[in-house]
Amino acid sequence: MSQIRPTPPVSTLPLNGNAPSEVAQDADTPAEEGCLPQDAAAQGKTAHSPNVRWQRTAMTRGRRWQSLGHHGATIWFTGLPAAGKSTIAGAVEEHMVCAGRPAFLLDGDNLRHGLNGDLGFDEDARRENVRRTAHVARLLAESGTVALVSLVSPYACDREEAADLHAAVELPFLEIFVSAPLALCEQRDPKGLYARARAGSLSGLTGVDAPYEAPQDPALVLHSGQESVHEAVARVMQTLTAALPPLR
Repeated sequence: MSQIRPTPPVSTLPLNGNAPSEVAQDADTPAEEGCLPQDAAAQGKTAHSPNVRWQRTAMTRGRRWQSLGHHGATIWFTGLPAAGKSTIAGAVEEHMVCAGRPAFLLDGDNLRHGLNGDLGFDEDARRENVRRTAHVARLLAESGTVALVSLVSPYACDREEAADLHAAVELPFLEIFVSAPLALCEQRDPKGLYARARAGSLSGLTGVDAPYEAPQDPALVLHSGQESVHEAVARVMQTLTAALPPLR
């Protein structure tokens, strides 16, 4: 997977959250013409319902982002259970919102309380979990929000499809690997899942009896057992800023 899936320049935002003094316009791209293309689902390898078409409006991505003064993007945090994904993603959300920049945490557990509540934890269900979450993240990114996805998402091919879904409509996508040794994750075990798995009362736990495929080329690797949350947030923000187009 490539490290960063960028978008053509539309606008940029400094870390203090102030609106830029200059806004660069998109070229005439399909995304600019109608935000998301009519065949966006097909480009994302996902079939859409019959007898429907993408509803275009006069509001384009360029106009929306120019009005807001910043880009939308998706930052996808992946790693073992209890690696620290949600802790870091939540801290990034707080940092950004306090700076005046819209950001929203899409936490895997929270999504399973509603949107993904009908899914189990077998391989197919995990893939559907990623697919649905990727579509929500893309809509948030299109709106000018930074979607912060915190999801184990154990299979590399599923994360690649999430990235491709964004690339198809030229939205920034950053995969961040929150790396932590299995022993540290088991020591933390905030939900008691590892203890249950080791006791034989829980099967299919990623890292114990279900696989996790670590990213081969992420935009950033965070070592949650070696750096503070504050340090991790700073590195995420540096990576995001570097990924977005500069003023021109």
